Amino acid sequence: MDDRTLVGAVNGLTARWARGTLAGGSTGETVFSAAGVWPLLALLAAGAAGPARGELEQAVATDAATAAGASGRLLARLDAMDGVDTAVGLWTRASLPLAPGWLSLLPAGAHGHFTGDVETDRKTLDAWAADRTHGMVPRMPVAVDRNTLLLLANALALRTDWAEPFQDHHTGTLFRSSRHLDMAGVAATPFGPLTMAKVNGTNGIEVHLLRGPDHVAPGEVLAAGVAALGGTYQVLPGNLLPYGRPGPGVVVEDVTSFDPAPALDLTTVPFTVDAEHDLLDHAELFGLARARDAGTGHFPGISVQPLAVGAAKQAATATFGAKGFRAAAVTAVSLIAGSAPGQARQARRVRVEFLRPFGFLAVHRLFPAVLVAGWVTP
Repeated sequence: MDDRTLVGAVNGLTARWARGTLAGGSTGETVFSAAGVWPLLALLAAGAAGPARGELEQAVATDAATAAGASGRLLARLDAMDGVDTAVGLWTRASLPLAPGWLSLLPAGAHGHFTGDVETDRKTLDAWAADRTHGMVPRMPVAVDRNTLLLLANALALRTDWAEPFQDHHTGTLFRSSRHLDMAGVAATPFGPLTMAKVNGTNGIEVHLLRGPDHVAPGEVLAAGVAALGGTYQVLPGNLLPYGRPGPGVVVEDVTSFDPAPALDLTTVPFTVDAEHDLLDHAELFGLARARDAGTGHFPGISVQPLAVGAAKQAATATFGAKGFRAAAVTAVSLIAGSAPGQARQARRVRVEFLRPFGFLAVHRLFPAVLVAGWVTP
């Protein structure tokens, strides 16, 4: 799987996630990272069989055999980026046998064991999440209990300082003026003009601000932004835009000035967005609908013990300020015992347990997979 195909697979999941969860009347703030989910789905696909394998292959847009290596390739490409940190962690019960071939797909040192004490394990997992995200995500999003046999997690953190900082007006807005008119533009999309503005970081990370017509759902705006970055839609840069109002929030005009040079004035708002996502609320989107059925096992390539998905969640955060951008996401999938095909189910288990709305996409200019996406309602 080459880089272009890999970027397309990750960005395809980003677009489907946006459309699937920010459609219709949904206008709430959110942030999410398909780049944090995709490697875990690919690893699960590599160990899956039957209908669960097919659904996971569809979610990652490649066959399971290719996904196995592509997961490692994506993690390596992300980890090599300046300003991006990523990590994979695997914890299992000591009694759970693992297939050596599947375990070898994970980075060295990623595998640990549960102690069997729920509180101790929770503290270990929370510390891992906090450490791998520089404190931005302080807790593992999936809780571990006595039924958890395996937990697979990914942490992703990114940070950049703006090449051209904003002025903080202390009135709830950020402003900057630039000579680079091509840092903003308007894309021609099926729903109409999409306004796009790029904010460059000092280390290759770019944040693209997106604004569509007011009647268009946030998920469609984000999905169109992903498509525009991939070249699907033509984007007319600021220096070629016609006079008037060629896009939402855009005015092109001549003004009286002592400086005759053209300028791009960008006004936005600082924001911090936090979100938690239960991936099983949209199990079909992530290829987990069949895999969550504990009536059978779905991952013979991971363990001879029948396994099913017990939980799958992501916690994410993003902060856009006058000087830079910070974001992080921790995604985790837990596996519980499934039943072997045809096996009598006789074991007893006793469970006791006490400015205007706009979107954003963060990418790296050398490997333009969307790292973090979100929606803001100032």
